[in-house]
Amino acid sequence: MAIQVISSSDDFKALVEETKKIKNYKEPIGFGIARVDRGQKNTEKILQATYPIINWNENFGSAAVFVAALKESGIYVDFSGSEFVASISHEFVANAMSAFSPYLDEATGEEHKNVQVIKHLNELFASEMIDQTSYKVVFIFEDEAPKSVESVYLKLYALSTSKVALRSVNLNGAFGILANVAWSGNMPIELDWLRENEISLKLDGMYPEINSVDKFPRFLQHIIPADNTRILESSKVRMGAQLHSGTTVMPGASYINFNAGTTGPVMVEGRISSSAIVGSGSDVGGGASILGVLSGTDGNPISIGENTLLGANSVTGVPLGDGCIVDAGVTILEGTKVTISTEEFNKIKDANPDWKSIDTDVFKAGVLASLNGIHFRQDSVSGSIKAFRSTREVKLNEDLH
Repeated sequence: MAIQVISSSDDFKALVEETKKIKNYKEPIGFGIARVDRGQKNTEKILQATYPIINWNENFGSAAVFVAALKESGIYVDFSGSEFVASISHEFVANAMSAFSPYLDEATGEEHKNVQVIKHLNELFASEMIDQTSYKVVFIFEDEAPKSVESVYLKLYALSTSKVALRSVNLNGAFGILANVAWSGNMPIELDWLRENEISLKLDGMYPEINSVDKFPRFLQHIIPADNTRILESSKVRMGAQLHSGTTVMPGASYINFNAGTTGPVMVEGRISSSAIVGSGSDVGGGASILGVLSGTDGNPISIGENTLLGANSVTGVPLGDGCIVDAGVTILEGTKVTISTEEFNKIKDANPDWKSIDTDVFKAGVLASLNGIHFRQDSVSGSIKAFRSTREVKLNEDLH
């Protein structure tokens, strides 16, 4: 059987509603069609999945079309699991083309991007040279730990395209699913294949330029950033990071890991570890480090507020509020002893009226977590860390962001 050519939007809606009557039908939270890269030695191993577009809690009509197109090509979606991945065929594409018929002429630019994907696949599949096994349709029904390379990448795309908030999707076990590969541009290469073919590749002058060896690709291999976002070295941002419009990532000691990033224009010259979030207008100074959940924060993810400055080579292992300053070279961890004079304590208390303070002049930095307007400094004589009410305004150069 095959889906008959749909002639109107009303008929399209009827097809969608009929598809949703399939037993145990479930709308996906995320779905898309990906081109996958397979291992050069083990062709059953998926090394990477590239999505021209992903859908997250949206476009449920397109999801129903994909389900119907699979069904009519002999593949029945299993809705009982958290995800479902299937190879697509020319028959699947032809069925989807028939279903999307009312929208084929309108599918350009920003309109009907799922239809654009099917239209282009229809052109590709018309060639006998195309490897149809390189294309998969992927559904995620529940946000559980991913079970496939394709679902890991779909979630990484959701993060990097800002379809979901940072720290809001389940990526548990992702490292165990992804293969550690050599990256040559956008191409992942199995390390075992390189070892087996090293002699011939090198003697033939065909040994590839390897940019990195990692389980994750670089952000810019998959994501087109906003016009006013700057990334001066592609190696500085990992896929799965989220960069808000206006963020600048300088070369040198900067780095933004996956599931970490910015919520507004931010200057990044230091390291934003996995799970760390930096607020709008903040400046992560040269060599500064925001610790991740596995590197000194007792498992607590770090958020940096708006208009906060982390000085060069500072280290922050506690959340900071808005308008804070950590001086260059200063390390603030949860257990760091911080001295606050009575005068400065009262000023900080005024800026944070809801703070449940304690009557003392020495605090563990963890007690000061997420408070606004604190300036952390180191006494150059005693070496002790002291906190003051910040009086400086952290303001980014608008011409640069």
